[in-house]
Amino acid sequence: MTTDLPAWTHAPVEVGLVGAGPWARAMHARVLAAGPETRLGAVWARRPEAARETATPYGAHVATDFEELLDRCEAVAFAVPPAVQAELAPLAAKRGKALLLEKPLGPDLSAARRVADAVAEAGVVSQLVLTKRYHPATRDFLQQARSLDVLGARSCYLHGAFLGGEFATGWRLEHGALLDLGPHLLDLLDTAIAPITGIRSTGDARRWTELTVEHANGAVSQATLSGSVQVPRAITRVELFGPAAPLVYDTATIDHEEAWPVLRREFATAVRTGIASELDAQRGLYLQTLLTEAHRNRTDAAQDSPPAGTARRQ
Repeated sequence: MTTDLPAWTHAPVEVGLVGAGPWARAMHARVLAAGPETRLGAVWARRPEAARETATPYGAHVATDFEELLDRCEAVAFAVPPAVQAELAPLAAKRGKALLLEKPLGPDLSAARRVADAVAEAGVVSQLVLTKRYHPATRDFLQQARSLDVLGARSCYLHGAFLGGEFATGWRLEHGALLDLGPHLLDLLDTAIAPITGIRSTGDARRWTELTVEHANGAVSQATLSGSVQVPRAITRVELFGPAAPLVYDTATIDHEEAWPVLRREFATAVRTGIASELDAQRGLYLQTLLTEAHRNRTDAAQDSPPAGTARRQ
């Protein structure tokens, strides 16, 4: 499958990138610099050396502080831990900058609400990096799902990144798979089946979590999440069941690179038109509400694990 997009006829959106970690380098910087819809104008991170390493391959300016970054861009992309995003995104919104936001919006529900409220109050465009939603295969699956009478579903998102390596970052190890992987899977289930009306969880978010999800149409879905299992490659799978033949979505067969041009085009289009897509900060707040409800409705989760979306108190 290939992604064919019409020619871009507007000026590229000047984007400033906040963050210089592994995800900033692997996705944000290279995708935003590739254009033609966007231009990576500046990078700022709390570690100047990392910011320089991220910016230099693309000829981007290295900002000395966050304020300088805002001075040099019309949109801001965040590739930082949730707590940092929740601190800085409202400031960028107040400066009138469009926001490309990571999930989760914040480390807890109140922080996520502050981000969403700031976006609404400033009237700026926002967009979530729910990566799978921009892939043509995902959109085809969701389109087919709309015509189905779904009675139940099984799903999982599994990988081993928490076992070690550069993506085993502090916030992921503290909060676990529900806060990191949960937004992706809950977004897919909510969109493919029907709005989620109830959710409860069991297990340890840092090891293995099971979710039981109730939907507005009466369907019940199961979701399994873990970032601490040894698998050859990440597994994201959704199976929908009902009177018709099962419908299966499996990322094992797709080329993830096909998502990035779509994400970039839709963000730039939103900035140029002033019209955000459905994957905006309000969607992020909705998903964080579901994560919080899942933790509140835990059955036998390990008591020493911090609730997803709730930072440990020092």
